[in-house]
Amino acid sequence: MMRFSLQKVKNLPALRPQVLASASPRFSTATESSFNHRNPSRVPNLIGGAFVDSKSTSTIDVINPATQEVVSQIPLTTNEEFKAAVAAAKQAFPSWRNTPITTRQRIMFKLQELIRRDMDKLAKNITTEQGKTLKDAHGDVFRGLEVVEHSCGMATLQMGEYVPNVASGIDTYSVREPLGVCAGICPFNFPAMIPLWMFPVAVTCGNTFVLKPSEKDPGASIMLAELAIEAGLPPGVLNIVHGTNDIVNAICDDDDIRAISFVGSNTAGMHIYGRASAKGKRVQSNMGAKNHGIVMPDANKDATLNALLAAGFGAAGQRCMALSTIVFVGDSESWLNDLVERAKGLKVNAGIEPNADLGPVISKQAKERICRLVQSGVERGAKLLLDGRNVVVPGYEQGNFIGPTILTGVTADMKCYKEEIFGPVLVCMKADSLEDALNIVNRNKYGNGASIFTTSGAVARKFQTEVEAGQVKLWIKYSRVY
Repeated sequence: MMRFSLQKVKNLPALRPQVLASASPRFSTATESSFNHRNPSRVPNLIGGAFVDSKSTSTIDVINPATQEVVSQIPLTTNEEFKAAVAAAKQAFPSWRNTPITTRQRIMFKLQELIRRDMDKLAKNITTEQGKTLKDAHGDVFRGLEVVEHSCGMATLQMGEYVPNVASGIDTYSVREPLGVCAGICPFNFPAMIPLWMFPVAVTCGNTFVLKPSEKDPGASIMLAELAIEAGLPPGVLNIVHGTNDIVNAICDDDDIRAISFVGSNTAGMHIYGRASAKGKRVQSNMGAKNHGIVMPDANKDATLNALLAAGFGAAGQRCMALSTIVFVGDSESWLNDLVERAKGLKVNAGIEPNADLGPVISKQAKERICRLVQSGVERGAKLLLDGRNVVVPGYEQGNFIGPTILTGVTADMKCYKEEIFGPVLVCMKADSLEDALNIVNRNKYGNGASIFTTSGAVARKFQTEVEAGQVKLWIKYSRVY
């Protein structure tokens, strides 16, 4: 395996798109390789503290969704390399778990400092590989940074419990201990935030970690690992492997991995949960969503419409908490025309452009799926008030762009309602009363989040009490209350 220095990793075009020179003759310059389909640079594995080139001859192109240009290539990590990554994590665990928690916290303090230093570079990488606007990309990094900051206070969260004299002459106490080797399997939509959900907390608690970033945008994970090493994370505490189904199954099956955290689709999440839990692993599986927003006729119209635009179309709708379904109650349905007019004012462009409100979706396949779901609604009788499927962005004609799209007259039996669209599409329904709207929300199989827009405290309380959702948002007048 070819080893990479940190400086060479910095010069990979997928990771540093603005850098003009590479430290290794094997890799072309960032500018050349970003526009060179014949010789894109390979993204390394991270095993035992070293960035190493995979021996695999099978690769996946990392594609800029705004231009279709190949940014880099990731290897499909071989089974031997995966085993080496797990072995490195297992070997590092005993000494790492015995490292004082204050020392582990200090590494997190340094990591958050380094993330702040390189936030612009991380955001540019995310925009290049994932497509979201630079503003959204900065938000992606910042939300992950908040978790690193949370990890800086882990000592207070790891306190045990003590009960004296629970029986005659007997005291009881509990301690929180790390599990061992943990793993994270990440989606494409938040390439910085979601890895930072996973490994900082895990390693600060004393675990070691094997991370599998999305094959569509691995660059941010590599950059964050580089920063973690610079912050002082010892070799083997964090490792990175790449791939798709085979590497996911290997993570599920490996006896040395004790716990798995996953974010992604329902199909993948159910598979991972079933396969890994059958092996006795702890599994956290965060899957699909169809988040509903109920709009009451007494809601503040201007504030509500602005919130619907941001929640429905931000990040091109590629968010687990995107507000994809709106239930208009009573006369609030008359606001639809104003919603359409405001949506028309949103600017669709490459994420790197300063005027962009929406960037492209992640891939051509994702765009095709979104368009099929929209068309399925039209064929079943839904009305297309705003159609963004054929938007063309000058200068980025090959990009995977979909403009804001609004469907109304949608019913619960339509495929566009039953499936998570994961794009800039608002599915609109009508209800005669709050009770009818709650029935619509509660009958849906998804339960990630739900919102209500109203000026009535009584209505908000009824919604909060009766809605069946994991995250409940109450928009009362101009404010949002969780």
